[in-house]
Amino acid sequence: MNGIFAKRCLALSLAAVLAVGVAPAAMAAMAAKKPKVEPAPDYLTNDSHFHLTNYIQEGITLQQQWSHRVTGDGAPTYYLDTDAPLYYYSFTDAYIAQQYLALPPKDRARFDPMITGFNPTDMYAADHIRRVLQTFPGVFSGIGEFSIHKEGRDRAYLEEFRSLLKRHPQTTIIWAHLGVGRVVAPAKGHLDIVEEILNDPAFAHVYFDISWDQAAKYIIATPEATAKTAALINQYPDRFLFCTDEVAPPDQAKYLKVFYQYDPLWALLTTETVQKVRKDNYARLFDAARVKVRAWEKANPAGQ
Repeated sequence: MNGIFAKRCLALSLAAVLAVGVAPAAMAAMAAKKPKVEPAPDYLTNDSHFHLTNYIQEGITLQQQWSHRVTGDGAPTYYLDTDAPLYYYSFTDAYIAQQYLALPPKDRARFDPMITGFNPTDMYAADHIRRVLQTFPGVFSGIGEFSIHKEGRDRAYLEEFRSLLKRHPQTTIIWAHLGVGRVVAPAKGHLDIVEEILNDPAFAHVYFDISWDQAAKYIIATPEATAKTAALINQYPDRFLFCTDEVAPPDQAKYLKVFYQYDPLWALLTTETVQKVRKDNYARLFDAARVKVRAWEKANPAGQ
C-alpha cells in the first residue's frame, strides 16, 4: 500500500489504511501507549485507507520513473501516465514517520501510519519492515497498501492468492477495493468469490474495504448491484470497512466524494451494519494491530 495513514474519529474523518498484525499477540495485554481520542459526537466515519501523499515523489511508495525520453520536461503524476518503469520509493516510510512525529500528541492519536516503502516481491522486504519498526518505534501500526497483482481477469491468480492468505492465519489482512481494479471490471460472479472467502473459516482473518471511487461506481451502477452488495455486507457486518482511498485531497469536498457516492448503499444497510462498517470495525482491528506492533518493538529493540 502506498504512503498510507490510518486516521480515526475526525469530525468528517480522515483515516487510513490496511492493518496487518506484524507479530502474534504474545503481549496482547499490554495497553497501547497512545492518548485516548474522544470522537466528535457527530463524526461521520473512520477511514481505513487514506493516502496522505501523492504520486510525484512526495511520499507515496509506487513511483513512475520520470524518463525524459518518454515525456520530456513533463513529469508523470500518476503510475499509469506512461509506459516508463515503476519503482518503489522507500524513503516514503521515513517521510511519513517524520510528518507523524511532528504532530502534537493529540493529533498523532488520530492516525495509524502504515509501512509501504518496500517491494513485496523482494525477499529483503521483511528486513526493510524490521528496520523501519526499529528506527521509528511507536509510529507504525502495520503494513500496506501494497499490490501483488494490480489487475486480474475472472479468477486469474485467485487460487494463488487464496493460498497466500491461508499461509498467514495470524495476520489480519484487509483486501482493498473489494478486490476491484481500475482497468478490469469485476468478473461475473465477483461477489460470489467474496462470499466464498467470507464463509470459509480458513479466511476468518481476511476483511474487505470498500474504498475508491472506482469500486464504488460498480457497487452503485444499478439498483441490483447495490442491493446484492448491501445484502452481503449486512450478512457479514464485521468483515467490511469503509474508506476513501483518496490521495492527498485538496479539500474536504474532494475527500468526502466517495462517502457520498455510497449514499444508495448506506440506505440499504442496517443501522448496526453502518456503525460497524464506518466506525467500529476500524477501531477494533487497528487497536489490536497497534498493540501487537508495540509488543514486537519492545521484544526486538534496535541493535538486536
